[in-house]
Amino acid sequence: MDWKDLKNRRWFKIATVFSSIYILILTAFVVWMVFFDTNSFRIHLELKNEIDKLEKQKKYLKEQIADDKKVIEKLSDPEELEKFAREQYYLKKKNEEIYLIEYEDSLNLKKQKD
Repeated sequence: MDWKDLKNRRWFKIATVFSSIYILILTAFVVWMVFFDTNSFRIHLELKNEIDKLEKQKKYLKEQIADDKKVIEKLSDPEELEKFAREQYYLKKKNEEIYLIEYEDSLNLKKQKD
């Protein structure tokens, strides 16, 4: 049996027509699902990116909550609370003077060119 004989058979012609129709239908279905459907692949990718972003934000916020809990636990001690108030808010006791010492490398001075 030769290729030419095979192509001339009736069942081969019908199979070729049906296979091309199936290919067209399959292509149309894939295009529809990827671009136009309400649950399209594009929308799934956007939602997955949004989920990943929210998961990262959730992880960051949990770390912040853990850090804040440590600070709150630390500030429950009156001595630590006083130390925190003095360092962060420059609070002082009555009849007490505060001197702020700044080092040259910690100042934001613009270097002048000669």
